[in-house]
Amino acid sequence: MTFEPHGKHLIAGDWVATDKTFQSVPVTGEAKTFSAGNADLVDRAAKAAEEAFWVYGYTTRDERAAFLNAIADEIEARGEAITAIGTAETGLPEGRLQGERGRTTGQLRLFASHIQDGAYLDKRHDVALPDRAPLPRPDIKLIERPIGPVAVFGASNFPLAFSTAGGDTAAALAAGCPVVVKGHEAHPGTAEIVAEAIHAAIEKCGMHPGVFSMIHGGSYEVGGALVQHPLIKAVGFTGSFRGGKALFDLCAQRPEPIPFFGELGSVNPMFMLPEAMSARGDALATGWAGSLTMGAGQFCTNPGVLVMVDGDDTDKFLETAVEALGKVGPQTMLTNGIADAYRSGRDTIAAQSGVQEILNTTSDQRNATPFVFETTGDAWLANPALGHEVFGPLGLAVKVKDTAQMLEVARSLDGQLTCTLHMDDGDTELGQKLMPVLERKAGRILANGFPTGVEVSEAMVHGGPFPASTNFGATSVGTMAIRRFLRPVSYQNLPDALLPVDLQG
Repeated sequence: MTFEPHGKHLIAGDWVATDKTFQSVPVTGEAKTFSAGNADLVDRAAKAAEEAFWVYGYTTRDERAAFLNAIADEIEARGEAITAIGTAETGLPEGRLQGERGRTTGQLRLFASHIQDGAYLDKRHDVALPDRAPLPRPDIKLIERPIGPVAVFGASNFPLAFSTAGGDTAAALAAGCPVVVKGHEAHPGTAEIVAEAIHAAIEKCGMHPGVFSMIHGGSYEVGGALVQHPLIKAVGFTGSFRGGKALFDLCAQRPEPIPFFGELGSVNPMFMLPEAMSARGDALATGWAGSLTMGAGQFCTNPGVLVMVDGDDTDKFLETAVEALGKVGPQTMLTNGIADAYRSGRDTIAAQSGVQEILNTTSDQRNATPFVFETTGDAWLANPALGHEVFGPLGLAVKVKDTAQMLEVARSLDGQLTCTLHMDDGDTELGQKLMPVLERKAGRILANGFPTGVEVSEAMVHGGPFPASTNFGATSVGTMAIRRFLRPVSYQNLPDALLPVDLQG
């Protein structure tokens, strides 16, 4: 199947163009023209989503599961075309796009299976006790119900798994909520072909066309209009802290504030404990180098900070890591803007007091090469700017005086998506001291692994305390993500015929 973008928006089953346009900037091939979104399209899409909710919100779990599976089928049917346009737009290699497509269809199918099981509904029943003294107890039943139309923002670094049909969209649709997607300007053609796949699944399953709309960006107007539209009841977002915080504030300032589930990034510190460093420092160094540069460092789980006790083992680790990183050639970044921001972040870190550059490479235009800096525990504790994320393959080694200062550094951390312990048996006591701190700092804690790579599963948490995410009680990956778009409702003494289908009988 071949695909040539037509540059239009999908609004409740209709492909629509506007007068204003923007140009895509692909890595290979010619620039293409796309219709820019506006507030009128947002209004049309949100109203169609609200209309669809009165039907889609009351579909059965089996009907929604069939719809999710149909979306996965339609994406797979367009697999080669999606890979072709995705690699051209983003510069990501074919293998990465193919793997990400598998992850996208896999999570759609996982969510379909999960809702068919029904456990996510958290059904509860307090049986009536009419003879209880001094007061009788009524019959009370509880179930989770969908909240209404959801806005989803496509992510720059995951054109499939965190974009048009990615985790937020899949979770909202699984919950019973129509979705309005704002496509990302970095990969508008990819957004368009995936929107076509969802549209085909809507027609195949006989769903209300308003259950899904996709609006291209091209201006800040679309995002602001989307999160402030009174019919939108929640937002899913993966992206930068600056952009996410601005949208989060708009959600909070609405006459009816709504939840903003923003995943805003992290430095994902790795604590290199002494026994592990002594026993296998070289292997850890090469492993970290590979993780740091995977995908040009453009992962929100990129391990950008190392915390290690100063000494010979740490010096040898850094020598090995720098040698491995020095062999990594230039990697294409997703956009020119991301590449510029990477170099700006590098310059900001380099200018901080107490920071020393230990790997300097050449990074220009849309390319990225790794940079490594080191600092002391004292400098880190004195300067919060050292804990700010630099999106790309940049590492900062924090050399602490001793394990006591390692604990201080842990306590100083902002909220993180992940924290990692590299440890051997002899490090257990130190690990036990760190764990209560790390539990308060991160949504996922790893031992002897690397955080790049997030399994889509029942037990995964991809989120964490602010500023890693805007809602510490949620995850954007795994089946628990569905619960973001549900709310509990109690039913007291209602006859069976008035209850939701899943509570009847």
